[in-house]
Amino acid sequence: MPKAFALHQNVPNPFNPTTMIRFDLPDASAVKLVVYNVNGQMIRVLADAQMPAGAREMTWDGRDAAGRASASGIYFYRLDAGRFTQTRKMILIR
Repeated sequence: MPKAFALHQNVPNPFNPTTMIRFDLPDASAVKLVVYNVNGQMIRVLADAQMPAGAREMTWDGRDAAGRASASGIYFYRLDAGRFTQTRKMILIR
């Protein structure tokens, strides 16, 4: 069981067509994992749910909330879990 909250770097990075985002929850938490573009616009919500403690992984397929392919570029993913918040950068290459 994880001892601390953590948001890991996505793998692979840069990526095409999918990437894996891993995070650790030491306690059951309300989790929100969101992808943003460089302008701060929300691209897609990958998770928005109560989750039990443990190591988790989510996949992003490079698509927005409407299912359209996102353009090549830099994106950010942000994890909010309980009082923990962290953001990391990833690169999509088409």
